[in-house]
Amino acid sequence: MDTMVFINLPVADLERSKAFYEALGYSINPAFSDDTAACVVVSDTICVMVLTHPKFAEFTTKAIADADTIEVINSLSATSKDEVHRIVDAAVGAGGTEDRPEMDLGFMYQRSFLDPDGHRWEYVWMDQQAAEDGPPAA
Repeated sequence: MDTMVFINLPVADLERSKAFYEALGYSINPAFSDDTAACVVVSDTICVMVLTHPKFAEFTTKAIADADTIEVINSLSATSKDEVHRIVDAAVGAGGTEDRPEMDLGFMYQRSFLDPDGHRWEYVWMDQQAAEDGPPAA
C-alpha cells in the first residue's frame, strides 16, 4: 500500500468547510465523517480531515492557531496550469481568498489561496522534465 497523507485542519464551521472542499471537486468519505469531522478525499493517497475545534483539541494539548498566524503551507501538485486555475478559481468562488500573486517561472506555475478558516493552499504545476531534472540553471 502506498503511504497516505492525512492533513488535519481545525475549522470553525464544519458544514461550510465541507461545502468549500466539495466546490473544489473533492468528495467527502462518509465512513470517516460525523458531526465533528469530515474526511475530504483529495486523491487515493491524500485526505484532508476537517475537524471542529473541540474535535481537533482532542489530539493536542497546544492552543489552536488563529487565522492571523501560519504554521504550514499545504502544497499540492496539479496536472496542468489549467488545473491550477480551475482549483484556485473554484476556491475563490466558494468563499476562499487568493493569497498571493501567481508565480510563473516558465518550468513551474503556482497560485495560492486561503480557505474560509485561513489555511493556506498552493497548487503547483511543474514541467515534467523539470520535475525529473530539477529547475533549469539560472
